[in-house]
Amino acid sequence: MGSSANQDNVASLATDFYSLLESFKETPFYHLLFEIFLVLTVLWLILFRKPRRIEKKLTEKEKQELIDEWQPEPLVPPVDANHPALNVRVLDGIVGKTIEIDGKKSLNFATFNFLNFVGNPRIADKAIQAVQKYGVGSCGPRGFYGTIDIHLELEERLAHFFNCEEGIIYSYGFSTVASIIPAYSKRNDILFVDEGVHYAIQKGVEASRSTVKWFRHNDISDLERLLAEQDIHDKKNPKKARTLRRFLIIEGLYMNYGDLCPLPRMVELKYQYKYRIFMDESVSFGTIGQTGRGVTEYYNIDRRKIDLISSSLEYSVGSIGGFAVGSSFVVDHQRLSAQGYCFSASLPPLLAAAAIEALNIMEEKDTTLCDTLMEKSKRLHRKLLDIKGYLIVGEDISPLKHLRLTNSQNTVARLEEIVEFAQTRGITITVARYLNDEHHLPEPSIRLILNVEMTDEELEFLCTVLQEARVKVTV
Repeated sequence: MGSSANQDNVASLATDFYSLLESFKETPFYHLLFEIFLVLTVLWLILFRKPRRIEKKLTEKEKQELIDEWQPEPLVPPVDANHPALNVRVLDGIVGKTIEIDGKKSLNFATFNFLNFVGNPRIADKAIQAVQKYGVGSCGPRGFYGTIDIHLELEERLAHFFNCEEGIIYSYGFSTVASIIPAYSKRNDILFVDEGVHYAIQKGVEASRSTVKWFRHNDISDLERLLAEQDIHDKKNPKKARTLRRFLIIEGLYMNYGDLCPLPRMVELKYQYKYRIFMDESVSFGTIGQTGRGVTEYYNIDRRKIDLISSSLEYSVGSIGGFAVGSSFVVDHQRLSAQGYCFSASLPPLLAAAAIEALNIMEEKDTTLCDTLMEKSKRLHRKLLDIKGYLIVGEDISPLKHLRLTNSQNTVARLEEIVEFAQTRGITITVARYLNDEHHLPEPSIRLILNVEMTDEELEFLCTVLQEARVKVTV
């Protein structure tokens, strides 16, 4: 019996060995090499790897010497003592047509209060009523107990104002366009972007991680060149081209330059090269067009040809937040994809109420309010052109203009001297500020912003002060 059992064991082992040999024959060669490499690595780690060296303990004297030699780096970089953030001006009261700075009253040409809605009694009364009804804040983001009926009313009113299917509001102006762009444009998509766009748009472009093609500010020929180059590239690889999405990112009225985009030609190119147009009208909303509906109204372009219009509620409307309008298909996508909408607490109801009342006033006055603003902008433009030594940048109908010195003295320091002199004469103006990481820094300039309530006498006084400042500072 024992002999028979041993024979069976030997036969079983032989069978197993034969099976193992067969499996080795069937195994890919690269797999065998990889297993051999793993075995050799394990053997090396066990047999030949040197133990970790034990660091020598320092004496107390040696520790103290190292501490004495250590020179910590500063927590913040060195800052110029003349930096404007360290030399603040203290404002008291409402920042309206006139403001009080350091106890002295002056005319305000520095803030984006185009329609003088900041401090408007009707708007303030509606905001107070909203506080009494809703309180001062909201419960959270729009998708989580943050949607209040007045939010829906404002979105409906904005869509009606622009004659679009739907609108969506955000709780912060900067985050509006900065959230919208990456909600649609993703990695491998292509963005054609004007170099002159403001900082919030630049941050949205950066967050999208898309391929960005910058074209010279308001240079339609440069844009056509980039579009033609991309078209040639697409024809070489039509399969990839079918998956690409292309967007044109522009402003209606450029904050950093005060000029209008050449929208009619851009719309023509849209149908030739097949891209979508995203236009930010933060400055042109309420200021351009017969009724303040922006550059589409000014150029008489069908608003449906613009895929998405975004804007801030913090300029002409005099509230806080931002919005976008367009087709329902386009706008609804933001409710699940725009980070500023999904994760930020919703707009406080009092600010929504203020924005609604501002829209009421704009619609009641219909053509008179914006027509008056554009007419005064033209008059101011003509007066500024008569001043010696300044270069006026911007459209004549734009209430936002940039002033530069015509010679080599056009520096921030020299412009600051003009600003300081004007303040002593009761005129508040400011040098346009930019961050160092902006894509395309404009030349230094004084940014002038016109309030619709400014009289001809006050505009004349502004020009007189600017002329005096030019003579006094540059001589």
